[in-house]
Amino acid sequence: MAPSSQVAEKEASEEPGPGCELQSWRCLVFYLCFYGFMAQMRPGESFITPYLLGPDKNFTPEQVTNEVIPVLPYSYLAVLVPVFLLTDYLRYKPVLLLQGLSFVCVWLLLLLGHSVLHMQLMEVFFSITMAARIAYSSYIFSLVRPARYQRMASYSRTAVLLGVFTSSVLGQLLVTVGQMSFSTLNYITLAFLAFSLVLALFLKRPKRSLFFNRGAPAHRASPCELHQMHPSPEQPVRGKLGRVLGACRDSFLVHMLQELVGSVRRPQLRLWSLWWIFNSAGYYLIVYYVHILWNVVHPTKDSTQVYNGAADAASTLLGAITSFAAGFVNIRWALWSKAVIASVTATQAGLIFLMYSTHNIWLCYAAFVLFRGAYQFLVPIATFHIASSLSKELCALVFGVNTFLATILKTSITLVVSNKRGLHLSVNCQVSPVSPGPAWGLLGREAVGVLGEPAGAYRLPAWGVQRVDHAPARSEKGGLGCASPGGLGQDD
Repeated sequence: MAPSSQVAEKEASEEPGPGCELQSWRCLVFYLCFYGFMAQMRPGESFITPYLLGPDKNFTPEQVTNEVIPVLPYSYLAVLVPVFLLTDYLRYKPVLLLQGLSFVCVWLLLLLGHSVLHMQLMEVFFSITMAARIAYSSYIFSLVRPARYQRMASYSRTAVLLGVFTSSVLGQLLVTVGQMSFSTLNYITLAFLAFSLVLALFLKRPKRSLFFNRGAPAHRASPCELHQMHPSPEQPVRGKLGRVLGACRDSFLVHMLQELVGSVRRPQLRLWSLWWIFNSAGYYLIVYYVHILWNVVHPTKDSTQVYNGAADAASTLLGAITSFAAGFVNIRWALWSKAVIASVTATQAGLIFLMYSTHNIWLCYAAFVLFRGAYQFLVPIATFHIASSLSKELCALVFGVNTFLATILKTSITLVVSNKRGLHLSVNCQVSPVSPGPAWGLLGREAVGVLGEPAGAYRLPAWGVQRVDHAPARSEKGGLGCASPGGLGQDD
């Protein structure tokens, strides 16, 4: 009896206890949050606009507005679905490495490129980084138990927000106080990105993923295997094509798509999904072009008078505050959802009109900060109403479909108003037709309300309350109004 008891004690001592598990959990949380923080350290991003139009690159406003920036939504639409599928199939880490490499390529092309083609290629790499953002949010949930999802989401979201805020403040201080050139600032950004890429190399690769690598129990055969081993008289043995079609029909993803079609009938899900699609399309279009608009309102060659980083930092901070406050809003959403969407959307439209019409750069900055704050206020509420009645897998699929539809919408708008083969408008004229963009959520609300159906806070990390990573924005020099006489201001 003594030897067996000694063996039992030895096995018990080799099992990780609660203390070891807690220590491993803390190390994992710290490393993931540190990586999320460093991945957001891009202090030069807020100042790419004057850098491209300044003496370092000397691009024209028409080249930037109508030839370079439109490439971003086109390429983003092309890579969004493949990157989403590869993220799950490759189990996250390779896509995080791809995102880090793409960021490095973005800044290498920004620093070393001198042609429009180089800048267009830069936009392609930037679209890959945008599409790969889902990898971080999915990755952190694949490594922890469901009981720790909420805490992990809170920690990672805080780290990302802190990284965005620190990056914007650092960039503004280096430009305004340190009087650093934009070129030097971009080299510092490249060093930060290289460091975050090294950090990604040491991330742990999960064994499971949401759709393709779910893991199957080994103790029993699947129903399809049982049918193949013991076919019933009514079910003859199928050929190779029949087995393939049967496997596709029985696949998990097909079942998810069937559930998705059924969930569309839910009025609350439909209402907030419509808001998500239309509002986010207008929101991202504003984010893409707002730095150009700022330079139109306040053209200057003195880099110390450019406060883009301060505006980005303030909007990030306000977005975090409004998103946090949204979690404490306790009203009867089934009764007041449409009214809240209508009021917030109307506020966004008014702020965009102010940005479009004002000639005061500080009013333009303030309007953008409030605009982002209003959007980030509704994002966690929409996320809660969409995700509250769905499984984790179906929730991810719904958000993916909403994002894809919003991308199609903003790409179509860009094709019409920005492209050289479209209307080829200047930035002021582009902001004008985009200004109803957030109000399209109101149109979606009315579309649902006509049917007489009632509408019914927490935001998934890295999809919401963080820096909404925008294209390396550019700016136009003065006199680019829609009706400005002659020269650069005229629409071709």
